[in-house]
Amino acid sequence: MAGEKILIVDDEPEIVELIQMYLIREGYQVKSTHNGPSVFEYMDQFKPDLVILDILLPGIDGIEICRQLRRTINIPILFISCKKEDADIILGLNTGGDDYMTKPFSPSQLVARVQAHLRRKQLLDQQKEESQQLAFPGLEIDLLTRNVWAGGKLAPISSKEFDLLALMAKKPNTVIPIEHLYKKTWGVDSNGDTRTLLVHISNLRKKIEPNPAEPTYVQTVRGIGYKFNSLTSLT
Repeated sequence: MAGEKILIVDDEPEIVELIQMYLIREGYQVKSTHNGPSVFEYMDQFKPDLVILDILLPGIDGIEICRQLRRTINIPILFISCKKEDADIILGLNTGGDDYMTKPFSPSQLVARVQAHLRRKQLLDQQKEESQQLAFPGLEIDLLTRNVWAGGKLAPISSKEFDLLALMAKKPNTVIPIEHLYKKTWGVDSNGDTRTLLVHISNLRKKIEPNPAEPTYVQTVRGIGYKFNSLTSLT
């Protein structure tokens, strides 16, 4: 699997050097930049498979970079930041980040998450060769194009939101534990921190549910996890 291209965007040379050393050792092609505006040039020229993105950057911050990137690309974006508050993490994930690690972090764990995201991306690319559709009342899921139609309208869901929805919809009416959903979607254990998954579930509901406050499709099973309700009507 090694050989994929990874772009690191961080203005702390010591952190960049450390991440580069670990990633290159695993066989990845790595480039880095320390300021926001140059990211878009690297995207065009280097064409990375994954971006590791700091939030506090000169010129343009990581949140705005992610927001702009998500208009045209769907590759994994992994935030690394010294901003540790729940509001900061939620903002990063809501903007389109697939994952969020706070500084200081374990380089080995970062590499494991990078590998998990790239492994997931590779599997999804392979799945595109098969045309599959899941249809439910008021909701259609195309596993080939990764498009979702809710109420007849195309829902603007992110890559990770689609992964969660597809995972649940393939096993309708089956209770899936939170830890299982996290590991299958992110490729690593949650280590007890499931805030990332909860934010993605919340965002998914806002985009596909007739009433997000009273979910029809993605239902919570208290103390365990979630299940996809394969209902026969929307009453």
